[in-house]
Amino acid sequence: MKRPLNGTSLVGEVAVVTGASRGIGAAIARALAAEGAAVVAAARSTSERPGKLAGTLEETVSAIADVGGRAIAVPTDLTDPAAREHLVRAAEQEFGKVDILVNNAAVVHFAPGSAFPDRQAELMLAVNVHAPLHLCRMVLPGMRDRASGRICNITSDVAGHPRTPPSRFGRTGTATVYGMCKAALERMTTGLSAEVWEDGVRVTALGPAKVVPTPGTVFHGVTREGDPRSEPPTVMAEAVARLCGPEGAAIGGRVLRSQDLLDELAGAVSSDV
Repeated sequence: MKRPLNGTSLVGEVAVVTGASRGIGAAIARALAAEGAAVVAAARSTSERPGKLAGTLEETVSAIADVGGRAIAVPTDLTDPAAREHLVRAAEQEFGKVDILVNNAAVVHFAPGSAFPDRQAELMLAVNVHAPLHLCRMVLPGMRDRASGRICNITSDVAGHPRTPPSRFGRTGTATVYGMCKAALERMTTGLSAEVWEDGVRVTALGPAKVVPTPGTVFHGVTREGDPRSEPPTVMAEAVARLCGPEGAAIGGRVLRSQDLLDELAGAVSSDV
């Protein structure tokens, strides 16, 4: 039997969530706030400068405030190192520290790797790889000083290698560069985890067990609303909230999937009964 989230497991914690204007990031921000964390929501889409897809930082923060949570919006262009530094400074100035970092933001461009535009490749590497590493470097000193902290990097099945002989999808090569970015993120995760394990900081990569119908995946035709083969964003959100709480205190240095983690934690509860 799964232990219910109780709304207090993250009281006193401060969480920074990137890509928090919509989809998985917005759901994670709400879930962490529902557990008592103060949330710093970061993304480019704001009410003044909305993106092409539905969702803004203000909507996420308003949804958190409506249920009594604490959150601030920090508009952030993750391709800009100065903007990334401002994000962490804003979190520390507002709440005093960063206990949880969720690197969720991602840029995706689907084209064969053999003909991938340089500009798009540089953009994807900046947001999907360089930004998470930079944010980790900025929050880790404080986490190490407190001997406590949690970093969760949101990954995807595209990080895995295409099978041989390749599938019809594999032959298109359209996920080659995105998969490369997520593979780099996973290797960064396990490497950083090994570095900071003895300091009490846990670094983990977590991806959905099934495709998630977000504004982005629906826009790109990856899935559709109501697809029975998908999972809602709330599954990832619950998995992150549990991973960042007391239940996940011993979990680090692993590449996990949402439902597998929830099943693992449910099994741990059952064995304790």
